[in-house]
Amino acid sequence: MSVVAGDLDLLADPLAVELLGSRLPARLAYLWTDETPRVVPVWFHWTGSALVIGSPARAPKLDALERHPEVAVTIDSDAWPYRVLSVRGTAVVTRLDDVVPEYAAAAERYLGPDAGQAWVASLRGQPMGRVEITPRWANLLDFEHRFPSALSA
Repeated sequence: MSVVAGDLDLLADPLAVELLGSRLPARLAYLWTDETPRVVPVWFHWTGSALVIGSPARAPKLDALERHPEVAVTIDSDAWPYRVLSVRGTAVVTRLDDVVPEYAAAAERYLGPDAGQAWVASLRGQPMGRVEITPRWANLLDFEHRFPSALSA
């Protein structure tokens, strides 16, 4: 039995695991405080059950996410054949007095251990917002075997 769009079991697929561990930025789509859509690239950390994003504590997107917690996230490659993981879920914002631990892990993944640790050290002691996105829906495209529904119908 094949796994279909929407099924969270897709998050365990080898391609999804690869994308979730990659250095590709995630693209976070959310509603702004005036209810217009926004999309921003973000570093992320996959905990095995949630995507976690760190953000400066004064970032206006934290207020927007608290107001409208329903979000969509994509992690996608930029070379053909495109690889795309799409997730829809709910964001929970927590304000911390220091660097978000998962942000520190993401910094090491994106920048390498030494540069990541140096970057995080420069942020120590500054408040951050922790955004935890719990997936409710997932989809995976590889443009070889899994295509958008308009192409596979």
